[in-house]
Amino acid sequence: MMGDLAVMDMTELTKAFGAFFAIMNPFVNLPLFLSLTAGYTVMQQRKLAVKIAINCLVMSLVILLAGQKIIAFFGITIDQFRIAGGVVLAHIAWSMLNGSDITAHHGSSPEKSSMGEISGLAFYPITFPIIVGPGTIATLIIYAGHTNTLVGLFAVSSVVVSIIAMLFVVFFFAASFGKVLSNTMRTITTRLMGMILLAISIEMIVAGLKVVFPVLGQTGQALQ
Repeated sequence: MMGDLAVMDMTELTKAFGAFFAIMNPFVNLPLFLSLTAGYTVMQQRKLAVKIAINCLVMSLVILLAGQKIIAFFGITIDQFRIAGGVVLAHIAWSMLNGSDITAHHGSSPEKSSMGEISGLAFYPITFPIIVGPGTIATLIIYAGHTNTLVGLFAVSSVVVSIIAMLFVVFFFAASFGKVLSNTMRTITTRLMGMILLAISIEMIVAGLKVVFPVLGQTGQALQ
């Protein structure tokens, strides 16, 4: 089970980074960014990259701070949400492993076809749901739920900010990265991140089940 992020060790920090990197992967999202900005000038792409980074940062921080209060309002515990979030992440990870489109995270074809101009594009569909989609939101709330201190929250926030900074750099220099990132490299990255995300999602589900159904935890201890 994940430890308290108030005393986050390097293992937990690495897991958090792996989860957020897998679900918000800049290099996996780069082809989508390039396809959605086809015909845009480099300057327009860079202006869009700035807006996307700001949108992702604001949305992520709001979810980290208020996400638990929102689910508590509906009478949902963090462990129940951990199970549901783990299932969502497992679905996304499975799609990544099989090279399938992730409509829950990236939006459906009709949603993509109804995009607005560059200002609207920065939020929908690139920020939401492509980058900060259901999987990202679930991961943010779950990791924030492991800490009740400012130090732990700062640790989670730092991981998220580092991923968004990477995302900004990749999108800002999208034209250059697009020339060197081959389809094979993108496929390998997607499969690898899918496997990592699947392992993390299973851990979330198991940890949540042990709390929601204590008998499972007792059975596991009895077998050891």
